[in-house]
Amino acid sequence: MGETFSHEARARGSRLIALAGPFQCGKTTLLEAILASNKTIAKQGSVVDGSSVGDASPEARAHKMSVEANIAAVDYMGDRYTFVDLPGSVEFAHEARNILPAVDAAIVVCEADERKVAALQLTLRQLEELGVPHLLFLNKIDAATIDVRDALNILQPASRAPLLLRQIPIWSNGVAVGFIDLALERAYVYREHAPSEVVEIPQGEAALEKEARYSMLERLADYDDALMEELISDIEPPRDQVFDDLTKELRGGLVVPVFIGSAERGAGVTRLLKALRHEAPGVAETRARLGVAENGPPMARVLRTTHTSHGGKLSIARVLRGDVSDGQTVRSPQGEDRVSGMSRFAGAALTKVTDAKEGDVVALGRLEHAQTGDTVIADGKADLAGLATRARAPDPVHALALVVKDRKDEMRLAAAMAKLVEEDPSLIFVHDQEMSQIKLYGQGEMHLRVALERLQSRFGVTVEVSRPIVAYRETIRHKVTVRGRHKKQSGGHGQFGDVVLEVAPRERGEGFAFAERVHGGAVPKQYFSSVEAGCQDALIHGPLGFPVVDVEAVLTDGSYHTVDSSDMAFRTAARIGMSEALGKAEPILLEPVLAVDIFVPSEAMSRATGLVSARRGQIIGFGPREGWTGWDKLEALIPEAEMDNLIVELRSATAGAGFFQSRFDHLAEVVGKQAREIVAAHSSQPARMAVG
Repeated sequence: MGETFSHEARARGSRLIALAGPFQCGKTTLLEAILASNKTIAKQGSVVDGSSVGDASPEARAHKMSVEANIAAVDYMGDRYTFVDLPGSVEFAHEARNILPAVDAAIVVCEADERKVAALQLTLRQLEELGVPHLLFLNKIDAATIDVRDALNILQPASRAPLLLRQIPIWSNGVAVGFIDLALERAYVYREHAPSEVVEIPQGEAALEKEARYSMLERLADYDDALMEELISDIEPPRDQVFDDLTKELRGGLVVPVFIGSAERGAGVTRLLKALRHEAPGVAETRARLGVAENGPPMARVLRTTHTSHGGKLSIARVLRGDVSDGQTVRSPQGEDRVSGMSRFAGAALTKVTDAKEGDVVALGRLEHAQTGDTVIADGKADLAGLATRARAPDPVHALALVVKDRKDEMRLAAAMAKLVEEDPSLIFVHDQEMSQIKLYGQGEMHLRVALERLQSRFGVTVEVSRPIVAYRETIRHKVTVRGRHKKQSGGHGQFGDVVLEVAPRERGEGFAFAERVHGGAVPKQYFSSVEAGCQDALIHGPLGFPVVDVEAVLTDGSYHTVDSSDMAFRTAARIGMSEALGKAEPILLEPVLAVDIFVPSEAMSRATGLVSARRGQIIGFGPREGWTGWDKLEALIPEAEMDNLIVELRSATAGAGFFQSRFDHLAEVVGKQAREIVAAHSSQPARMAVG
């Protein structure tokens, strides 16, 4: 427990740091402040007025929110840092899945807002499960209305590891004008968009500083026996020992250090960067976490994929081992590619380079086989097994049906969507042959809206959208016997087929079955398969206009002609007979019902149950979400027709944190007025049906 780190052990070389956290907590503004503090940009811009380096895409500007990861690099005190600003909205959170495993550490930007604790927990849980060291930047301290320790009490339930206060604010007339660093025992006064100024610890704050510092040391002593003995003996620990413990416990995920500041004013940024410089791990530790050996051929992980209008496909990758050069051949799980062009980040811009060093983040051109999340290696014989693979895309929760406004754009639509899906693997684009619909699935209303905006602005394809058609089915209620007869004479050989069918319902989910009980050769055996095929032809469109399921047909009798009978004649006779049987057997409408698992903060459970009830849902069970403090899980059955916009209302009820997973469960009968309206909407033709 007494293991220490010296400052000589601080990570060297290029580092990759994620900026993560809930929606609208100031991540993009913090990136702007970091760039401005290092003179990478001349002046700090604003997200609100559209002058920030991050969120530069037309979609981000239009919606005033991050809709993809923003990447920018700075040089700080001789080291290179690449920062990746991750979207805070849960609809774009999938961006982080393939990026976070390759970062060295994360700054989680948050504020003292109880409404955002659940969203903060989602971020922290992802970092915890990946083993990524992380610290908290408590933003907007200049606008805080509560004591910083009360703020930590609000935020602590979101974190499995203890939140460790590293700084306390200096207050003047109810406004935070500076802070005291508890490790350095030094006071700073904020200066607008400039490094803070060192001052004497105000007399009125000295007692608070001593108390807060002792609390910090007590927490560190939980993992350092030597420090515990010093505290018990009332011995002041050496400053180097304190920093060694802070470094060790950050890297080990034992504590989450908490820094304070104001990204909008650039306050607290310098101390944050110095903490990263001295305490955050580097690429060597990240390799170990990912199970990548120290020695071996050059290796990189693809963080993002983009398609540019002039440069083609770009794979933004983090070099995990060795050096990668332009023109080098690299192999991914899908095949080999030759790097054709290489750029590195200077601020948020890309500049051409010929090679990349270990730890660097670069854009590699023309890696046609490599996909987002892939590990690529510069050795055609190396074994890729066991290396980190791309993260599984989240299940979709929202869908739209698409129709191109101009028919000549249909082929362009497929090509454009292929590129958008490669950039964003959480999009799913399908052509539903049965429903004759093109569908786009994603993570929410805004997610799909942004995808369609990109489709139009980048590829010139405009579509109209609607709700996807629900895959209704029909079946029958009773058993009937019918005769199907097909006879046609038109010169030469005629057509003759004659069958007697016994048609009956089957249990739900058993599908279609065919059998024969023909005696005396009334129908020759060679026509049995044609009779079965004819029955199946009739199932494509039942009396109500929908595919028919869960029925059986038994061929019991019939007749044939030695000259005029044929496979086609018996197939046609069977289709005629089966169609008549379905109409006589009291057809009923079936709708798909989904099993839905809804996850919400506990205080939102009543709102979630209300959403289920309002959608003709049936609650199956509920209880605490396993392993998640303050969260519940609600299990329900909900008709697919009622799922539209469920994710929108669920997120509205949970400050953006709630989500669900769904899967097909069964088909259920629809009766009465609702059934009649569905059939009428599907077809204007009258139909006989049971409505219960």
